[in-house]
Amino acid sequence: MRLALLALRLMCLAWLWPVTQLNSSTFPKKRRHKELYVGENSKLKHGDTKLKHGGRVDLKMKKLDSTKSLLIKSEQLLRIEDHDFAMRPGFGGSALPVGIDVQVESIDSISEVNMDFTMTLYLRHYWQDDRLAFPSSSNKSRTFDSRLIKKIWVPDVFFVHSKRSFIHDTTMENIMLRVFPDGNILYSVRITVTALCSMDFSSFPLDTQNCSLELESYAYNENDLMLYWKNGNDSLRTDEIVLSQFFVEDFQPSFGLAFYSSTGWYNRLYINFILRRHIFFFMLQTYFPTMLMVMLSWVSFWIDRRAVPARVSLGITTVLTMSTIITGVSASMPQVSYVKAVDIYLWASFLFVFLSVIEYAAVNYFTTVEEMKKLKNAKIPSSYNANQAMAFDGCFHDNDIDLPSFPEAASTPNTERNTQSRNSTISAPSEGTRLRRRNTIKHNLNFIMSNSYMIDSYSRVIFPLAYLLFNIIYWSLYA
Repeated sequence: MRLALLALRLMCLAWLWPVTQLNSSTFPKKRRHKELYVGENSKLKHGDTKLKHGGRVDLKMKKLDSTKSLLIKSEQLLRIEDHDFAMRPGFGGSALPVGIDVQVESIDSISEVNMDFTMTLYLRHYWQDDRLAFPSSSNKSRTFDSRLIKKIWVPDVFFVHSKRSFIHDTTMENIMLRVFPDGNILYSVRITVTALCSMDFSSFPLDTQNCSLELESYAYNENDLMLYWKNGNDSLRTDEIVLSQFFVEDFQPSFGLAFYSSTGWYNRLYINFILRRHIFFFMLQTYFPTMLMVMLSWVSFWIDRRAVPARVSLGITTVLTMSTIITGVSASMPQVSYVKAVDIYLWASFLFVFLSVIEYAAVNYFTTVEEMKKLKNAKIPSSYNANQAMAFDGCFHDNDIDLPSFPEAASTPNTERNTQSRNSTISAPSEGTRLRRRNTIKHNLNFIMSNSYMIDSYSRVIFPLAYLLFNIIYWSLYA
């Protein structure tokens, strides 16, 4: 009996041995894969993968992962290997329409010295390529990054008159490609470009500058590619732009054609904007200091004409200060061959300061000449010390000497005869008029030389009125 039971057990073991070997070779492998999958996903951040029941993977979430190789790869879906994307869509047919819209993010800088501006913008292209159409039951688009751009055809738009430009690449290249099932494509890129702006500084700093950023296809003329604004005037959008020296008055898109003798006509798009300069900065840095220097030069008109050191030092100081202001303004401006509005104001103000120095030179000269004449004609007493009169400023002064009055000449027959001859010459109209003019000019000159202090009195009124008149004319023309 025992032998029969033992034989039965051996037969059962022999029959179950292949099944045990099959299970041991299959299920441990599956379990290792499952544990590996759980281990890898457990290292991900919270929210990336949901684990349920102590580490078991939610198989429903796993099935919804569209990046698994169970689905068709993007390159296979778009049939990239089946076409030659070195050629434009519809090659040999009509021109391919490419819509453009731009969103200006910022105007980073504007340089008057280099005559350029730097702008950061989002440039978006819209076109249709039937070669990239794909079947889709949900009619949803697919979005890709820069890795797919190099494998398909994209428009070769460039910036005319650009000096430097680059595509932002932090943290990845700022490029987006969106493909729709019907073959429509959206290609967006974030670019910073530095472009030329031909500026006119004839009214600087009261000027308004018109700048433009121009877009054009490099290789395809109007027979192959047609650039146009996607939504008309609404194709150009801007964020709130605040500049330190300029106020952006207007952004306006426009369209035109450019001709090249060797390749033909090309479509060109323009981003036009108007910049009006803020004047307050230049009022504080240039105009107000210049006005103060001119008014400071007028102080010498109230200083005694005998105080030579005081008036000369004041005049030289104002002249040197004006020279410094002119040099500083010229250093921050391009070397243009025409006169700017600020140059007119600075050099006119410099002329007023320079004339105030010349005015004192004339006053001092006339004073010296008149006093020397008085000293020659006067009888100086022996007790008079000439060094005492010259001790103050090196000139003789009329109030230091008692000059005797000259007696009137006695009337003689000769003088009476001369008087009669003078009266007879008055009847000649032309000759008398010339003599009277000469006598008037000579009399006025002698009067000014004998009363040189009156030059300061007249300058106190003439200089401020002339400068006020100049400012009225200047600001009415340029403001």
